[in-house]
Amino acid sequence: MILKGTGDVHVVGEASDGREVPAAVAEHRPDVVLMDIRMPGVDGLTATETLRRRPGAPEVLVLTTFDADEFVLRALRAGAGGFLLKDTPPGQIRDAVLRVARGEATLSPSVTRQLITHVTTAPPPDRGTAGRRLDQLTTRELDVALAVAQGKSNAEISADLFMSVATVKAHVSRLLTKLDLNNRVQIALLVHDAGLA
Repeated sequence: MILKGTGDVHVVGEASDGREVPAAVAEHRPDVVLMDIRMPGVDGLTATETLRRRPGAPEVLVLTTFDADEFVLRALRAGAGGFLLKDTPPGQIRDAVLRVARGEATLSPSVTRQLITHVTTAPPPDRGTAGRRLDQLTTRELDVALAVAQGKSNAEISADLFMSVATVKAHVSRLLTKLDLNNRVQIALLVHDAGLA
């Protein structure tokens, strides 16, 4: 109901169970799927993992009442472009859908705080595996990956690294392909796992 009332977001379909998501996406071909975690049958995190493994998958924005660390991290590692809590004001949900459609990451402020706390207090990940994945990058690609991990936009990376925005976008696309990742959030997580951010 929230999204149907906006002029720039069009709801093309709905699914009430995670099992229905792949068929609904195939039928309606949305740019963004707004995914709830708690659904009967297949939960939203499993549905996100399944959906984001498919070629040409739409972006996923998780909207839920649950903000536990394991849900946030699992959603982001599965390829979700954002994670919002259901108490987010309607206008911010609409804005988040539009940002995720543009390939930008978005998190609720409380989720961001939790994620920062988790990242700074959690035991270190297997840095060797993440580092080996990053070793396949050129120096310039690694520069772009580090900038993405710092949360910089394409325009900011362009200015910092003295390259056009189109070149930054090309580098980000190559990073996603080379590293077999779905979005910028996953690039940032990999850089963090390697101990470089």
